[in-house]
Amino acid sequence: MTRKRILLGIVGILVIGFVVLQLIPASAISSRYAAPGNPEVTYTIQWDSAETEQLARAACFDCHSHETNYPWYANIAPVSWLVNKDINEGRREMNFSTGDDLEGGDMARQIQRGDMPLPIYLPLHPEANLTEAQKQALMDGLIATFGR
Repeated sequence: MTRKRILLGIVGILVIGFVVLQLIPASAISSRYAAPGNPEVTYTIQWDSAETEQLARAACFDCHSHETNYPWYANIAPVSWLVNKDINEGRREMNFSTGDDLEGGDMARQIQRGDMPLPIYLPLHPEANLTEAQKQALMDGLIATFGR
């Protein structure tokens, strides 16, 4: 076999493998990877300021609300499985759309430590890559809105 034929065979196998991945429903792997969609928002937040709301929407809402903006790559396996897993876990931890576990002090600590937003989220979501001043404003606003 020529080198070209071997390379074409490898590319063909990779393409077939990629297509097969698209056919596997995420829920068949685990419910953690199932697409959560955007259920109804059942909680209204009384924000301390429009700035806090804007910063929270930019940095937090994709994973911690029912107002997720799904990027194009969220429909391509296996990346979609990882996106869905992060959203499902984020909504379980706290959810702006249901009022579940909204503790301003805890949110501020997560931001202060650099745990949130997740570092893997930032490269493809520049709006969530807040400056130090914006992080401080968000932390102060979350505490003012939700308490310590």
